[in-house]
Amino acid sequence: MPEPLLDVRDLRVRFRTRQGLVTAVDGLSFSVAPGEVLGVVGESGSGKSVSMLAVLRLLTNPNVTVSGEVRFRGRDLLTLPDKEMRAVRGREIAMVFQDPMTALTPVYTVGWQIAEQIRAHERISRKEAETRAVRLLSDVGIPDAASRVHAYPHEFSGGMRQRAVIAMALSCDPALLIADEPTTALDVTVQAQILDLMRELNTQGSAMVLITHDMGVVSQIADRVLVLYGGRAAEEGPRRAVFHGPRHPYTWGLLDSVPRVGGPRLRRLPTIAGVPVSPGALPEGCAFAPRCRLRHDRCAERPVLTPGDVASHLDACWLPPDDRAGLRLTARAAGGEQSGEHGEKQSEKQGRDTEVAS
Repeated sequence: MPEPLLDVRDLRVRFRTRQGLVTAVDGLSFSVAPGEVLGVVGESGSGKSVSMLAVLRLLTNPNVTVSGEVRFRGRDLLTLPDKEMRAVRGREIAMVFQDPMTALTPVYTVGWQIAEQIRAHERISRKEAETRAVRLLSDVGIPDAASRVHAYPHEFSGGMRQRAVIAMALSCDPALLIADEPTTALDVTVQAQILDLMRELNTQGSAMVLITHDMGVVSQIADRVLVLYGGRAAEEGPRRAVFHGPRHPYTWGLLDSVPRVGGPRLRRLPTIAGVPVSPGALPEGCAFAPRCRLRHDRCAERPVLTPGDVASHLDACWLPPDDRAGLRLTARAAGGEQSGEHGEKQSEKQGRDTEVAS
């Protein structure tokens, strides 16, 4: 196996608040191989964005504590001097932030901001940097890039701003691209264009970490999948293994809650019971146990990632490893009964409301 491009070990991110220490990322470990696409999925608050911001050392608030090991090409990024870390950001590791409108400065043109990124890392003239900015905007599909390079962010549509942010991230040919929800709030046609662009970038040799809560997006582009819950890794493995043979109850819930195009029409779309765990109230045992329909006594003990039938497919769950498919059906049936009861209560309430209105 080739040496990982990025190797994260026991990453922990804690925030000091008035209520005490809040753990947003709790002992997370993962790796990204050269040219690989890693999809990081989970609900809002599961630690996806915070963990990647910690990797790039962008959590600069004095109330934030980051520990662990983040090795990129053999160097621990958490111990690099600030000057060396600034040379890594943008040049070797680039990030596409979640909201392109706030990622771009409104008082400077888009072309100026892309050229500034280039000149921050390379000894190049303004004219040459602007020429490259035009080419980058054209490469990501911005029409009439020669004139649009002088436009301001508010003059771009949402999809065009997202493309401009991607162009900026790619301006120095980084070895690793971290994309944080790159398709959020985009219509389906623009989303498909962005995914096509990211596939093309990957074929050119760039490794990627794709952060999203959309399992459909991950199924189209990722090589491996990392499922996070409560700042911890719940499941990790090759895309086909995770999608066709998920092993963790949380992953079951994520996949079952995605609408299906084919098959019988469901009366009610399955949901995951309860609410996401608060970073300030992480249980000592399994973080998902309070919402799991199959929880048992051993869930009070924290599980670790262990391999299943396939050595590269890991999960952190105390359920018996042999019959996860059968257990999934059991959990699904229990969830269907609860959904049915909820639906009947809703129907009764709607009936009472109708009687009152009449």
